Amino acid sequence: MNARRSQRPAGISRRDLIGIGAGLCAAAATSTPANAQSKAVFKASDVQPPGYPTVVATENLGKKLSAATNGRLSVQMFPSMQLGGEKETIEQTQIGAIQMLRVSAGSIGPIVDDINVVNMPFLFKNMAHAERMMDGPIGQELLDKITANANAGLVALCWMNSGARSLYNTKRTIKAIADIKGLKFRVIGNPIFVDMMNALGGNGVAMGYDQVFSALQTGVIDGAENNPPSYVFSNHYTAAKHFTLTEHLIVPEVLVFSKRTWSALSPDDQALIKTSAREAQMEERVLWNKYEQEAMEKARAAGCEIVEIADKAPFQAAVKPVWDKYGPKYQSMIARIQSV
Repeated sequence: MNARRSQRPAGISRRDLIGIGAGLCAAAATSTPANAQSKAVFKASDVQPPGYPTVVATENLGKKLSAATNGRLSVQMFPSMQLGGEKETIEQTQIGAIQMLRVSAGSIGPIVDDINVVNMPFLFKNMAHAERMMDGPIGQELLDKITANANAGLVALCWMNSGARSLYNTKRTIKAIADIKGLKFRVIGNPIFVDMMNALGGNGVAMGYDQVFSALQTGVIDGAENNPPSYVFSNHYTAAKHFTLTEHLIVPEVLVFSKRTWSALSPDDQALIKTSAREAQMEERVLWNKYEQEAMEKARAAGCEIVEIADKAPFQAAVKPVWDKYGPKYQSMIARIQSV
């Protein structure tokens, strides 16, 4: 009995396994080893809506796989949280019920601790700095750490842009750090983010992305922190009209594949998927830049208050306790990233 439990992927309960057993059977039927030349339809999940850059890039990846294999390999996209929030879809990917998943590095951090280095507040100077990290050897090294983690059950394919995360709320204008005090902000369920929000003077509330909109509407939370496209295209801007560009986090997205399904693929198919994913990484970036601009324009047109923070030093100083608590563990990697 104990031996069986030790082999269960991290974060999976017995009830989880029973509840999605049917999905696992269906996934296994479509994931027969490629050398058998049977068709494989990979289920892909994203919490974001159709048209979102990560969704489009993953769909395009599927089209490339289909074209390269004459339809033998393809991707079926499930956007808009159809298969669950990030926590639920990570668990389904771990056991092979979902094959491909776009997920925030913030949600991967609690599973693969090495990835938490990119979840540190104000780690990156700007998006260009983050992109150099993602595109270079450090980026690949961090992806490899996800793949190598025995408990994760995931193969990390590539990074995707998700811009800089800022604060938005339903209550008041935030122009200075004192304005944050006492407000309840949703954060990704990662202790680093809860501690970060508390250090800024707010109250960090860990919550699934699928619950944020209703929580803003009902007052369960006063605000959240995310990038402009998530703020606008998940309709959060209709409830929270005050958007402040603190840009306190630049948290990349990760496209992962189920290791259970991956192990059934031929080396050639694995190589093809990796190549296509790298292309998707660069395509998504172009899509992202355009989408982010459209989001800001839509927010302004809707009458949302957009506040720019010229001096971020007080915000950076406030999160020093987070760096003191978590930074020493990642000191070497932090130094390498900051020198990119």
